[in-house]
Amino acid sequence: MAKEELSQPRLRLRIKSYDNKLIDNSARQIIDTATRNGGVVAGPIPLPTDFKRYTVNRSTFVHKDAREQFELRIHKRLIDIDNPNQKIVEALSNLNLPAGVEIEIKMT
Repeated sequence: MAKEELSQPRLRLRIKSYDNKLIDNSARQIIDTATRNGGVVAGPIPLPTDFKRYTVNRSTFVHKDAREQFELRIHKRLIDIDNPNQKIVEALSNLNLPAGVEIEIKMT
């Protein structure tokens, strides 16, 4: 039974964005498109948020204790589509997503 589940084709989408509202709206749009075309969707599954932190001196020469700290948050989601057909793949490739949202599509 486990071998049958592994042999089914699956489309795995990883979505990345700096804005959490933007990524949630994009995930909802992808799920709506996939279900409209007859796909079985699992997700969106929130993955851990990456934090990139930068520390910068405020002054150029003295005052080493005065520093500013900045951080960049990268939000990620995972969506699986089981048994995708050609219609779903075409609909996802024609989907118009906002700027700042990166999608990585894998066929497993």
